[in-house]
Amino acid sequence: MLSANRIEVMHGVNLDQLGRRDQAHYGALTLTELELRIADDAAALDLRTRFFQSNHEGEFVEHLHGLDGLADGIVLNPGAWTHYAWAIRDALELTGLPAIEVHLSDVEAREEWRRLSVIRDVCIGHVSGRGADGYRDALARLRRELAR
Repeated sequence: MLSANRIEVMHGVNLDQLGRRDQAHYGALTLTELELRIADDAAALDLRTRFFQSNHEGEFVEHLHGLDGLADGIVLNPGAWTHYAWAIRDALELTGLPAIEVHLSDVEAREEWRRLSVIRDVCIGHVSGRGADGYRDALARLRRELAR
């Protein structure tokens, strides 16, 4: 097992509503089902996951502030905050941890405003439009990064 294998998986605004949201964009899985799948994918990569979800931007920022010593990498889907939440961007940068931005839907093929990401430049990668498989891709990328 890797010595640096703790992955914080963070879900932002409205992701607690998965299963109720437009399934053409977000799939049919609930957040609980998605997290179980992510945990299984992580275990197959010898990674340990912890999960966090909030609909409150300040709480999301505070959680990022508290990751020192608790996580070795981050997979995050801030939801709509991706497009305007500079406070989340700054808090993510403060962690100093490798992070992967994930979106269930293909944000590049949707509305113009969804194409802007204020966090992308502080992430080592991003995955969009792969549904739940995007989280597996993000975990694999982090595993490679942490194995260096």
